[in-house]
Amino acid sequence: MAYLLTYTRQPLDGMIYGPRLAYSMHLAVSRDGKAFQALNHNSGVLFAKATENEDGSLNPKSLKSPWLFALPEGRFAVAAVRIGGDGDDDEESRGCVLLFTSKDLLEYEEAGLLKLGTEFIEQIACGYEQESGSIRLVWRERTGECFTARIREPEDLQLACVPEVMEPDRAWEVFTGGLLKDLSDAGIQGAVPHNIVEIAEAGEEGFCGKIPAKTADRLCKKLLTPVNVGIRFPEQIQVSEPEQLGQYMAEALYSDGTSARKCVDWDLSRVDFQKKGSFSIRGRVRQEHFAFPVACNRADPCIGRWKGKYYFIATNDADDNHTLYIREADTISGLAEAEEHLILDSHTHPGIGGLLWAPEFHEIHGRLYIFHAATPGEFFCEESHVMELREGGNPVCREDWSAPRRVVKRDGSDICEAGKEITLDMTCFEWQGEWYAVWSQRQFLPKDLGAWLYIAKLDPREPWRLLTDPIVLSKPEYGWANNHTFVDEGPFALMGEDKLYLTFSSAAVDASYVVGLLTVQKGMDLLDAGSWKKKNYPILTSRSVEGEFGTGHNAYVTDDNGTVWNTYHARPGVDGARSSGIRRVHFDMDGDPVLDLTEGMDLKEEYRTVETTLIVG
Repeated sequence: MAYLLTYTRQPLDGMIYGPRLAYSMHLAVSRDGKAFQALNHNSGVLFAKATENEDGSLNPKSLKSPWLFALPEGRFAVAAVRIGGDGDDDEESRGCVLLFTSKDLLEYEEAGLLKLGTEFIEQIACGYEQESGSIRLVWRERTGECFTARIREPEDLQLACVPEVMEPDRAWEVFTGGLLKDLSDAGIQGAVPHNIVEIAEAGEEGFCGKIPAKTADRLCKKLLTPVNVGIRFPEQIQVSEPEQLGQYMAEALYSDGTSARKCVDWDLSRVDFQKKGSFSIRGRVRQEHFAFPVACNRADPCIGRWKGKYYFIATNDADDNHTLYIREADTISGLAEAEEHLILDSHTHPGIGGLLWAPEFHEIHGRLYIFHAATPGEFFCEESHVMELREGGNPVCREDWSAPRRVVKRDGSDICEAGKEITLDMTCFEWQGEWYAVWSQRQFLPKDLGAWLYIAKLDPREPWRLLTDPIVLSKPEYGWANNHTFVDEGPFALMGEDKLYLTFSSAAVDASYVVGLLTVQKGMDLLDAGSWKKKNYPILTSRSVEGEFGTGHNAYVTDDNGTVWNTYHARPGVDGARSSGIRRVHFDMDGDPVLDLTEGMDLKEEYRTVETTLIVG
């Protein structure tokens, strides 16, 4: 039999896996109920939301004792004890359990707190009973007493009957799909197991309290990084000249059923294109190599394309953020060794004194711009700015760039009051014929509220001017976003066929830095925060790729072959300097971006050689 295990983790050092990460629901699968495989890099997939005070500040929350169970019609629910962010008691949750619902065990809706009594709850177990058409709950209070009661639906948040006292030794026996055995040693680092749910056999129909096989299969494919399992190429191709070979690309196949197109470098030494005929040829599937780091002491990197060339720019940590340099190359790989050209410093322009942060290239209506943050001097006056390349100008020539202009509202007023609030990490994109800006904004006075993401329409004719009032898009409400500090920042857009993806970075810029994901469907109102769906867990963390810590602040570029590349910064060690990396973006079965597919998983050596019959003429 196959099972799905829910667990939390023992917290480790705060830079490695602190309480706000460990106190979340994790998942693992097993084929025999003994050996378990952790999903999502042994990282949490369900976090409790922070609560908000009247002044807008957030109260961080975590959870313990999560209990997963199946509901009819393919739905699922989780009951958990909500605690303070770092594991302390949460007075707001005294006598309550927190309920969630899910359709696929990947996305969760927080239903709210269910009041059970007046004492702190230590443990909760639940299950759906077909006979009564209700959910049975059993819980243990801190006093040691155990109780049972029922609710009709997770969303009801109201008991359907008066709680009954149960004998502690028999309290958990009512659940056959819960703690079936001793799970104290699941073979997963730091795991604190809570319950397991059986996975149904393929073809098993009807509600049985189990997880459907299709749901479990999809869950594994989404929460395990895909691996290259084969290569496909036509057995025969026809061209009349070598240049036409580029239209034929290999198809790399992956363990989750997805694929990716890749170029092939052919050995044509035995092919005579002056004669018609057929030739057996062999080629090597091309795999670009980017050793991490590609640029030391460079954070918040961005690669742009402009008039047939590629350009790299990043925050310069080597001189405490007082300069911006550009690299130019004919290929993305060529940027790693390209010469650097100074284009902005902290003493040339009035009002630009230092802390030159997060530069990004953006082409708008045929003109090239650099969005970046700067300050006249102190940190508390950091604001978003835009530089414009003069018509016909050379991006690596500093004289061809305009002086930075501060981004303003439609009427020309400042977005916020310098000294009280800062803006930074502004990005822009076009979606369905409209231009938008998204940025991070942080209020420090009268109270530090942390950094939030804002969105507004942007004037493409004057991209330093907003066209609409700013709307709050995201707050650092989950433990992975308020770990060490309350921060959502570094947004960047990635367009899908029918979805717009917006990745962003959260937490402190140390080894706990992570990448989150916001998604909006085509046709939805981007200025309505309710149109966006935030993933409950980060999609890139220090556990995603071995040796890379504090991964975040990424940007995307598409090359001439249609391959999307992710530029990001990470630390080559917990205390290492922020440095830039480049990795291919894979797209999963839903078209969602996968950012942790390393080169070794992307294309295995045994699949790099391809053969075909080439027909000339």
